[in-house]
Amino acid sequence: MDRILITKKSGERVPFEESKLINSLKRSGASDEDVAKVLEALEGQLVDGMSTHKIYQKAYDLLKIKSHRVAGRYRLKKAIMELGPTGYPFEKFVGKLIEFMDYKTEVGVIVQGKCVSHEVDVVAESEQKRIIVECKYHREGNRKSDVKVAMYIRSRFNDIENAWKDEGKLDHQELEGWLVTNTRFTEDALTFGNCAGLKLISWDFPEIGSLRQRIDHAGLHPITSLHSMTKKEKQYILDEGLVLCRELTEEVLAKYGIRATKIRKIMNEAKNLIANN
Repeated sequence: MDRILITKKSGERVPFEESKLINSLKRSGASDEDVAKVLEALEGQLVDGMSTHKIYQKAYDLLKIKSHRVAGRYRLKKAIMELGPTGYPFEKFVGKLIEFMDYKTEVGVIVQGKCVSHEVDVVAESEQKRIIVECKYHREGNRKSDVKVAMYIRSRFNDIENAWKDEGKLDHQELEGWLVTNTRFTEDALTFGNCAGLKLISWDFPEIGSLRQRIDHAGLHPITSLHSMTKKEKQYILDEGLVLCRELTEEVLAKYGIRATKIRKIMNEAKNLIANN
């Protein structure tokens, strides 16, 4: 399979790397046996020019036959991309991830800086630290947050930091500024963040503490991971302000008019997805 050329979202044609697919399958919890069966089934289906998305979708469909739980974890990146069409569900999701770290969080907060007021996506606080978080949600997987975004967020962070220092709010607390995206950063953005003291978190950055790792560690899977719900049903739940599988209840699903048999199926899939986390 490594000799096949695939088409990335950018349009670039590159050799297919079987090892990347294997690693992705294993990270989702697939056993060696399941990985081998998926690769065997894919062998005769791959053709030159096939898109990366189509290959991974085929792998997901095959994995789904084996285990809904493993398949749900495998399609995690796509599930994060579906936390739209606005960025608010993604902001709430990031807030939940930070809450898991024993912080008190608020989402969508107006904070007065030294010069102007700012709408901050997430404000998190513990006894030792305050975190100001800006979330950049992109609907297209090939979009990157560039250095201009990082510079802009750093300037907002500076304004808030100066105000809080003047007010004595940081006398006993450390302050951090975070920029979190569901896709990736440009190299210039990463370089600037490192130099300017701005913590950047993307799907696969940093190596330890990436968005993917944080989700997997916390076991906080979004409701968009669920195969048993339609896109319309998921959007209804997101509009209700719920983003996590563990927040789903039979009452919420019944309110939308979902029949009892399907509610049981959804709840079972949600429980299986978050099992062993």
